[in-house]
Amino acid sequence: MVEVGGNSSANSIYEAFIPEGVTKPKPNSSHEERMRFIRSKYELQEFLKPSLRIASVSSGKSSLQSSFSRKFMDNFRSSNSQKLEGMVEYIGLLKVKVIRGKNLAVRDMLSSDPYVVLTLGPQTVQTQVITSNLNPVWNEELMLSVPMDYGPIKVKVFDHDTFSADDIMGEAEIDIQPLITSAMAFGNAEMFGDMQIGKWLKSHDNALIEDSIINIIGGRVKQEVQLKLQNVESGELDLEIEWLPLDQ
Repeated sequence: MVEVGGNSSANSIYEAFIPEGVTKPKPNSSHEERMRFIRSKYELQEFLKPSLRIASVSSGKSSLQSSFSRKFMDNFRSSNSQKLEGMVEYIGLLKVKVIRGKNLAVRDMLSSDPYVVLTLGPQTVQTQVITSNLNPVWNEELMLSVPMDYGPIKVKVFDHDTFSADDIMGEAEIDIQPLITSAMAFGNAEMFGDMQIGKWLKSHDNALIEDSIINIIGGRVKQEVQLKLQNVESGELDLEIEWLPLDQ
């Protein structure tokens, strides 16, 4: 915030184009008025120059479009990152709950023994194997550290085989930039009630089944993700991602 000139400078960007008839909340404004303004300002970015809006990117490496957002992120990273595992700097953690698979592909005689593998940078974690089930329910939580130079989470589903190499059952990528950007913009989520703070939009170049909503729920930043597995004849995957700042 110091680097971009403080709160007044930030407001000059996020409130650059407040339309006629819209006024900033006053000390005696109602909770509903405050909520509408906050959502318009941060979530919908209605008062921001279009060229400065934060947008999801689908290329392999995440980036921020606006110079203001880049400065905000760089300032956060320099002051809040911690060095773990040698020289790699981490800015937070992700708790990924692998909920269920739907209509997964058959890789054995009549069914499959699926498990899910998540990769972020050099880290790889996986769920347990569920035998003979094309609609498995895992409800399993996996943890990933988020490096300063993070990319997407790579998701792969495999069929476990005892006597041969495991067969691939589809793959997808999760762009975590919208989640992290939204979480950092709001800071301490415990200060807010339940509300939507961001969105990862479905497009032709990602695996989303529908727009992925980012919410504050019970003081925590969470995102529901529904993926259509790629490079396979069928299969969907439901996940929930939670952002955990390092101070938690």
